[in-house]
Amino acid sequence: MSDAPSPAATPAASPRRSWAATFKVYAEPASLRMLALGFSAGLPLLLVLGTLSFWLREAGINRTTIGYLSWVALAYAFKWMWSPLVDRLPLPWLTRRLGRRRSWLLLSQALIMAGLIGMAFNDPLLSLNPVVWCALAVAFGSATQDIALDAFRIESAGTERQAALAATYQTGYRLAMIWAGAGALWIAARVQGAETGYMQNAWQVAYLAMAASMLVGTVTVLCSREPNPRALPPAKNLAEWLQGALIAPFADFIQRYRWQAALVLGLIAVYRISDVVMGIMANPFYVDMGFSKDEVAAVTKIFGVIMTLLGAFVGGAMAMRWGVMRVLMLGAILSAASNLLFAWLSTRGHDLTGLTLVVSADNLSGGIASAAFIAYLSSLTNVQYSATQYALFSSMMLLAPKWLAGFSGQFVDAYGYEPFFIATACLGLPVLILVALASRVKLAPSP
Repeated sequence: MSDAPSPAATPAASPRRSWAATFKVYAEPASLRMLALGFSAGLPLLLVLGTLSFWLREAGINRTTIGYLSWVALAYAFKWMWSPLVDRLPLPWLTRRLGRRRSWLLLSQALIMAGLIGMAFNDPLLSLNPVVWCALAVAFGSATQDIALDAFRIESAGTERQAALAATYQTGYRLAMIWAGAGALWIAARVQGAETGYMQNAWQVAYLAMAASMLVGTVTVLCSREPNPRALPPAKNLAEWLQGALIAPFADFIQRYRWQAALVLGLIAVYRISDVVMGIMANPFYVDMGFSKDEVAAVTKIFGVIMTLLGAFVGGAMAMRWGVMRVLMLGAILSAASNLLFAWLSTRGHDLTGLTLVVSADNLSGGIASAAFIAYLSSLTNVQYSATQYALFSSMMLLAPKWLAGFSGQFVDAYGYEPFFIATACLGLPVLILVALASRVKLAPSP
């Protein structure tokens, strides 16, 4: 049995913390570990999406092909399909020495590093296929790391500290995205120097540096202690193992919440819909409004990141002090309202001050909403199936928004930016109703 209380259990009433005591949790070892592991989790994403597309376009790869290659990221949406294996299957030699969570973390990080090194030593201008296969390996390893890391986080602390762990995780994740985006481009530019045109060696050095950066997570895993999950009873045969690994995690959630499971899953599926759908058209909007790359980079990478980190920490602290559901409602309201600010900005043209204010407000609200949402997802899981159930939840929250976001360009072409941003804000209205209804659902204790 785990020493920590189950994340799915309803926490007992506790005296209200002071703000100083509330923020002190961020300096605890578990929070600092999640900062480093969040960095490891956030690093691969842009390296198979945004940064890779920049590299491919510079190499002369056409935009249609680059668009198709974005499907590499579908690995993240379907990670629930192999999450039962990560949750229950021991790895030969590694699991006996490191434990179930740390062994899978180490294996996935090794796969990510190998994929990044493979990408570095292949030139897409000469042969694109090896780069694609290596990018798939990175995405698969990254999705697997997410599964194991979510379980590691959930099992490392009780419900009352999940919001703080989520906040530090997000902080590390965002810092890694800056490094994998702006950092990789900066390294490539420094290597290329005054030379113009495409230079494979510059990208090779950049991607090797990114592979080396994964050592932050690897060292953290090796220096961490395995959490204490519930002991798994030995399976007598393959059918019994499949029952425990594949069917039981999903049946457990339905049994604990019964008809209310549909309400909870509905909220998970649409909570971030206004943000995700709007975000697809954000960069085209900046270009069409006449903002330069330097202006967008400065605002989004400086003010945007600072406000996201601030929002994550404030959201985590408020969730511990006032409860997750209240902050979940606040995050939903702010996320929808920030889209209305983009509608206002669309009437201003090239207004750098307006862009700074809107991006800052949008990222602040996104940080608050994300911290509360991750804590909410963590509270729903049964620690016995934490990897499988959390992978299902985190996959569900992207499928519907990502599908709908595919039509965002057609909407903007037909109606323009201002109606588009207003429409995405309206998408958040059903979310408010679902949060209000879900707040009445009592967290079901783990058996």
